[in-house]
Amino acid sequence: MEAAGEPIPLSALQHAVYCLRQAALIHLERLWAENVFTAEGAVLHAVADKGGGRHARGVRRVMSLPLASRRLNLAGVADVVEFPRVGGQETPFPIEYKRGKPKLHRADEVQLCAQGLCLEEMTGAPVPQGALFYAATKRRVVVPFDADLRALTEAAAADLARVLASGETPPPTPLKARCRACSLHDLCRPEAVARPARAWRDRMVAAEVGPR
Repeated sequence: MEAAGEPIPLSALQHAVYCLRQAALIHLERLWAENVFTAEGAVLHAVADKGGGRHARGVRRVMSLPLASRRLNLAGVADVVEFPRVGGQETPFPIEYKRGKPKLHRADEVQLCAQGLCLEEMTGAPVPQGALFYAATKRRVVVPFDADLRALTEAAAADLARVLASGETPPPTPLKARCRACSLHDLCRPEAVARPARAWRDRMVAAEVGPR
């Protein structure tokens, strides 16, 4: 597990928003399993992971840029950060590559926003937005880093920090669509683990309120 005080990986926030139990299985219990979704994601990141920088249409672009935030105790690597000039000053614009298409949940947005918060702390410049590039649509989705998303991102970082500090993996809260897509489904066994957890909770409640 991450040692006390050791920075939390930026990618772990995406796991935490998707499923806090998944994040704990990966970052506490060190469990991992590939499926078609994780394999596609690995291929997609291969180009960005080469690192380096270049100019495209007059905009400086840096690939595989290391990021960190002491305030939130986060660290990781941005796939790409563009530095367009706005009013004579470079404004960081993080871009995260994702497989598939835009999701109904906000896990991808939180991971991207966390990159923006790191860039603000590192550069001292405001980072008002970034973009998610989805392989299925081959389009950028611009994500404004508004107050709600910033609050959600900081809450996710705090929740995950508490789980890692506790050393305990949360019980599952099965969500059929997300569980089916999760590469850790067979290791997590949400249905099997959830049933005894619910039974234990029901016994505890019954003991408190007594027979009806």
